[in-house]
Amino acid sequence: MNGELLWQPTPERAAKTAMADFRRFIGERTGQVFGETPELHRWSVDKPDAFWSAIWDYFGVIGHKGATILADGARMPGARFFPEARLNFAENLLARRGQDGEDALVFIAEDKAADRWSWSKLVSEMSRLQQAFAASGIGPGDRVAAYLPNMPIAIAAMLAATSLGAVWCSASPDFGPRGVLDRFGQIEPKVLITVDAYWYAGKKNPLGDRLAEIVAALPSVGQVVVADLCGDAAKVAESLPNGATLEAYTAPFKAGQPTFERLPFDHPVYILFSSGTTGVPKCIVHRAGGVLLQHLKEHALHADLRAGDRLFYFTTLGWMMWNWLASGLATGATLLLYDGSPFHPGPAVLFDYAEKERMTHFGTSAKYIDAVKKAGLTPCMTHDLSSLRAMMSTGSPLVAESFDFVYRSIASDLHLASISGGTDIVSCFVLGDPTRPVRRGEIQGPGLGLSVEVWTEDAKKAPTGEKGELVCTKPFTAMPLQFWNDPGDVKYKSAYFERFEGVWCHGDFAELTESGGFIIHGRSDATLNPGGVRIGTAEIYAQVEKIPDIMECIAIGQDFDGDVRVVLFVRMREGAAFTPEIEKRIRQEVRSGASPRHVPARIVQVADIPRTRSGKIVELAVRDIVHGRPVRNQEALANPEALELFRDLPELAS
Repeated sequence: MNGELLWQPTPERAAKTAMADFRRFIGERTGQVFGETPELHRWSVDKPDAFWSAIWDYFGVIGHKGATILADGARMPGARFFPEARLNFAENLLARRGQDGEDALVFIAEDKAADRWSWSKLVSEMSRLQQAFAASGIGPGDRVAAYLPNMPIAIAAMLAATSLGAVWCSASPDFGPRGVLDRFGQIEPKVLITVDAYWYAGKKNPLGDRLAEIVAALPSVGQVVVADLCGDAAKVAESLPNGATLEAYTAPFKAGQPTFERLPFDHPVYILFSSGTTGVPKCIVHRAGGVLLQHLKEHALHADLRAGDRLFYFTTLGWMMWNWLASGLATGATLLLYDGSPFHPGPAVLFDYAEKERMTHFGTSAKYIDAVKKAGLTPCMTHDLSSLRAMMSTGSPLVAESFDFVYRSIASDLHLASISGGTDIVSCFVLGDPTRPVRRGEIQGPGLGLSVEVWTEDAKKAPTGEKGELVCTKPFTAMPLQFWNDPGDVKYKSAYFERFEGVWCHGDFAELTESGGFIIHGRSDATLNPGGVRIGTAEIYAQVEKIPDIMECIAIGQDFDGDVRVVLFVRMREGAAFTPEIEKRIRQEVRSGASPRHVPARIVQVADIPRTRSGKIVELAVRDIVHGRPVRNQEALANPEALELFRDLPELAS
């Protein structure tokens, strides 16, 4: 049953967390007593200037804070945090680095490559890249673009770029030329850092031909730097205009102590890109100070990440979780990097990694957890996961059955944190709390400093248990600075503030629970409206994916006979047949577990389901194909060919 208590920390464990320590810190500053995180949260949104000032001080942010903490605090957008501050993002990420010989980065590329960087090596490589970037004319505001796997040089290059005040942007090497150009072409980078090839599912994927097409279409790029992963960097670099291997590019420079350009709080640090499945990707510009404070808060307080911990997140450089992972350095944690298929060379590869490297924090997606469950793995029986304290899941809602699976088959004494936010804020609106209980099917609560609520369509606070729009009613530091090339912030305001004036509307269909937690029912623009009643797609998926023979599913609303009917597409497990009995069971599960209104009018088997490169299924693209509408920017999809499986289906004609 949803809401059932699955785990809670012992009083001793809770008392040792940074969240508990921060409550004590605030109590001493204010003279107030905060017994639980919800009390602290209420204070944090009522006193945003005092809260964010305390975050700065508690974490000892390096830089000049200034006297003003919040200016124009009633404006949203328009509020300005720390308008007098000066800081450097990279300097703060390296502020708590470990001893020279200790691991900073550990890397595996499937079973094909591995590397291990100490803190001293990370700083040395970063300093050489910093000097090389400066020699290439890189300075504050210039863009450095990465087309890289999740490997150590990506972290070093990001630190080098941001230490100079440059703006970092990245894409994963599984993006094709069109996807890269749709992103980097808008922002005109000066330097492109890339790799010769990458591994996926045991297959080597050369990048030479793609890079030739990409570089030819990016006239702003004056330097292409090719790192070596598969032994072909020299050959690839020679074939590209302004190309050089990483070794040749940094060879003239000796490793030393890096320098750091301190810049305003609102200075751009990252450009992240929307998925681009409904048009050319939006280029979302994030401010250095806002990202830094938000990530320090999330890592240390909400995830209880500490110096010496070992943080893993399964991600690529095309997903915001890479940026989130990189900030783990600021706590003094070691980053465990992985690139490739999470099921190669075997289905337990990530748990092998967790055991070998004594992983403390395991970050992944809800889809991965479901796939592990359906693969029949029981890691708690096959692996020593005694070092693991926390598991985080995002990308899509974590269904209640996956909560059960984690505690039954991965670890029984574990802080399981379902988290939700997005590229728009490069962080989370709702996430974990290591001092409070984990309840089945629920996200534990809102992030400190974020005034998160659920609203009805008429802009009123939704009663507990009623579904509505996830909103943030007050300014926060991680709001994007702007969209790139958006005069007057027209697109920016339309994206977040068109629905409710002066209130951030995030686009999630959500529910506040009795315990103060949240349930995300899917994206608002993908909600179904049979008979005018809004239904979240995640409510259907949670029931259907209980059936072992179904690998995954996707639901849309089809315009039909003057109304909207629910259509469900299912992908069967290999070797399993879609039978009348399976169809009957689907309807029974949905009816009993959700409601009669959720029961699909049509259920259709498909061989594949289209998804973005970060693994999210794309209901809107499928809906457009079913209705005969064009799907723009199919390059944003990992498997665009799957869309054709949904075109002109006879099962949907009547």
